[in-house]
Amino acid sequence: MPESSTKEFIFVMGGARSGKSSWALRYAEEHYGSYIYLATAEVLDEEMAERVRLHRESRSAKWGLVEEPLMIAEALETKCAGVDAVLIDCLTVWLSNVLLKMGDEQVATYEDRLLETISRNRQAIIAVANEVGTGVVPEYALGRKFRDLAGSLNQRIAGMADKVFYMIAGLPMCLKGNQD
Repeated sequence: MPESSTKEFIFVMGGARSGKSSWALRYAEEHYGSYIYLATAEVLDEEMAERVRLHRESRSAKWGLVEEPLMIAEALETKCAGVDAVLIDCLTVWLSNVLLKMGDEQVATYEDRLLETISRNRQAIIAVANEVGTGVVPEYALGRKFRDLAGSLNQRIAGMADKVFYMIAGLPMCLKGNQD
């Protein structure tokens, strides 16, 4: 197990239901002694409430929890101290929150702030995101805008990550760094 001073940045991406979150949880538990789950989703309907309930049940009581749909850079700096690793789940939901609540003109500001915070952070970060660019081209302009923004964010995150994993059917493919 790495020492608590180990600062690594792991990026886990893949399609819907590919096993990203489960794999990221196991990675944190196997490599770190203490961890916080930084949740970006908001419960706005029954279906999302059920998803959140299942996610909570998948985590042991050892996990801390911070729920923050927009200001995740600030949450990393203020609410996630004192643990070895932070699992951000998920960047794609966060991006959607920023786009819909703050507008596309604010996305770059929020994204830059997050990347700057990650680069300065002293603890390990495991970030989960969806790969949305391999599917059908969205019919509406907002969907295409979101797909493009998500692709750009994923490229920037992957570029600065120490390790990048792509999940397919619950299996991790190491795209960058070592498999450990």
